[in-house]
Amino acid sequence: MTAAWRERLAGYAFVGPFLLVYASVLVVPLLMGIGISLHRADLFGRREWIGLANYAEALGDPVLHQAVANTLVLTLLIVPPLTVIALLLALALNRAGALAAVLRGVFFSSLVLSVTIVTLIWRFILTPDAGLIAEGLEAAGRAPIPFLSDPDLVIPAIAVTTLWWSLGFPIMLFLAGLQQVPGDIYEAAALDRASRWTVFRRITLPSIRRTLLLVVMLQTAAQLQIFGQAQLLTGGGPGGASRTMVLYIFEVSFGRWELGYATAIAELLFGMILCVTLLQYWLVTRREGEA
Repeated sequence: MTAAWRERLAGYAFVGPFLLVYASVLVVPLLMGIGISLHRADLFGRREWIGLANYAEALGDPVLHQAVANTLVLTLLIVPPLTVIALLLALALNRAGALAAVLRGVFFSSLVLSVTIVTLIWRFILTPDAGLIAEGLEAAGRAPIPFLSDPDLVIPAIAVTTLWWSLGFPIMLFLAGLQQVPGDIYEAAALDRASRWTVFRRITLPSIRRTLLLVVMLQTAAQLQIFGQAQLLTGGGPGGASRTMVLYIFEVSFGRWELGYATAIAELLFGMILCVTLLQYWLVTRREGEA
């Protein structure tokens, strides 16, 4: 056996355990899900081959259409503000000192809370009867606002809850990216008397472009799968105004026991997430290539 083959086999030996775990945890369930989506199946093991009928039903399902629209609106309300706020806070906290270290811990602390605790906190804030905002409005002589029962306010309320909960992780990613930027570049910009906006636009932003793309892609994928906030805060109401795709998958599979149809919706969601993240990556890399 040649030295090249021995090196190749050694590489396979190192990579093999990871590939085995990856295939068993992700690839195999994905393929099994595709197979189940082609059947009329329930939670008791009954299977009946129906081909693409579940996907055809999904295309004509008005409840699913509403859930898709709610999910997309939530994603648009969460991802851009979350990215901007996290970047601004990371820029403010990217300095040495005890106060900056404490504030980093404060902003990151919400991320370690479970979704149950987060929704419980925000229910105390948003509920119109004895909620924190309601009490403040009543003290000011104004009527409480039904954030969780008004179809026009429930989506923004869930978006604000998710923003508060999700802020810590992108801040940490941006801080890691900012600390990789060489300090010599900033010193040269200071000698040239460049303004803060020029430094940010010409130095900081190009230097953390990859981190910015990572944050946007991760948050987009995460918010397209939003579930716990909608389920625990509103249960998808009022009238389905806050029902998301994952919540609808939960209702179809465990409420109606239509496992095949729920799996088909899950595969459509997987395809949506894949297309959106690949599109984001392609747009950024194309701009880098043109530059």
